Amino acid sequence: MDFTLDSGNTAFMILAASLVLLMTPGLAFFYGGMVRGKSVLNMMMMSFGALGLGGVLWVLYGYSATFSAGHGDDVAGFFSNPFTYFGLQGATDADSLMSASGVPFLVAAGFQLTFAVITIALISGAVADRMKFNAWMVFSGLWMTIVYVPMAHMVWGGGNLGADGITKSISTPIDFAGGTVVHINAGTAGLVLALLLGTRKGFGKEPMRPHNLPLVMLGAALLWFGWFGFNAGSEFAADGTAGRAWLNTTVATCVAMLAWLATEKLRDGHATSLGAASGVVAGLVAITPAAAAVDSYGAIAIGAVAGILCALAVGLKYKLGYDDSLDVVGVHLVGGLAGTILIGFFATDKNGGWYPDGAKNGLFYGGGIDQLLTQIIVAACAVLFSFTATFVIGWILKKTIGIRVTEEVEVGGIDLAVHAESGYETLGVGSRVVTEVK
Repeated sequence: MDFTLDSGNTAFMILAASLVLLMTPGLAFFYGGMVRGKSVLNMMMMSFGALGLGGVLWVLYGYSATFSAGHGDDVAGFFSNPFTYFGLQGATDADSLMSASGVPFLVAAGFQLTFAVITIALISGAVADRMKFNAWMVFSGLWMTIVYVPMAHMVWGGGNLGADGITKSISTPIDFAGGTVVHINAGTAGLVLALLLGTRKGFGKEPMRPHNLPLVMLGAALLWFGWFGFNAGSEFAADGTAGRAWLNTTVATCVAMLAWLATEKLRDGHATSLGAASGVVAGLVAITPAAAAVDSYGAIAIGAVAGILCALAVGLKYKLGYDDSLDVVGVHLVGGLAGTILIGFFATDKNGGWYPDGAKNGLFYGGGIDQLLTQIIVAACAVLFSFTATFVIGWILKKTIGIRVTEEVEVGGIDLAVHAESGYETLGVGSRVVTEVK
């Protein structure tokens, strides 16, 4: 296959990859502000740890195991050969995932790297205040290898949840930028880890409020900014479809924020800054799979539904008794499911954007129930696969190295006990003093 470099698209994709990379530090701020002050550094370190380890593993074998199926080395539709492009060697630009857009192989691999690391980092919000840092790092490497890579291959790499997968006789699934691969996957994994870890000491009995709401708002802003690389960049080209994805991402997020605030106001009597930040993320999550496959009306509807559903869903943990510390389940799993399934109602091939071969219009656009059925099947398979594989990983780690800190460390704060630092000197001894005492 011949390859012709498109410098404009290449520059666009390098910028998009940089924006998505910014999302992981942005998530660190978002999550860091939501926890109590005694564990803010640990929470942020989980995101940075996922970035460091995930980035290396992706270069070594992650990209190859996800996207090298074109060489005929697909393994039962679950993953491809991790050694075909091991260390990103042995490929030409004609092998690029984005070769049709004139984007080189290494740029494509770098863009997909940023998706892998943010997906791992998202899970950390469910385990805040109580998971061992070393167990988190081991989990991150295993989860990316055993769960993320197969899921990404199944959806985007020619596997079982793609165009030629299990729904081929019905229609082609639509997941433009990661509703299943990123959000349903991470949200389900967060639920599994929360169940395995158990509740924090005092959960449901004492307040566990965010310690720094300005950090939360800053994190939400950085996530929103970076998300344009996430969604618009998933077109792989600077064109009208990228513009459609950008616009839908903006309007859905605006509506979701307003819907969350309205729900809060009606339910609690207050519209909060935490609600605004959470509504932003809920809208971003929900529009991700549909970003280029719906029109503006569809984007508005998806944002509204996601804002309301996620605002209500974050309270389920108190009713059902699982401790999803920072609402990964309520926002990412529920928002990811909402966005993925609502495609079955609002997808349209007349949106001025992208539409995959074999996909059908949504129920509200004259396509019947085929696309809706496809989206439900794919979403259910994503939940089942992620839940099962994550449970196996988490259970093994729990029985071997252990995954939860001691009660003493949890009560005193993970920052000082594990990292020998504190985010704020007023909370305890500074890192310099700790070093001198030792």
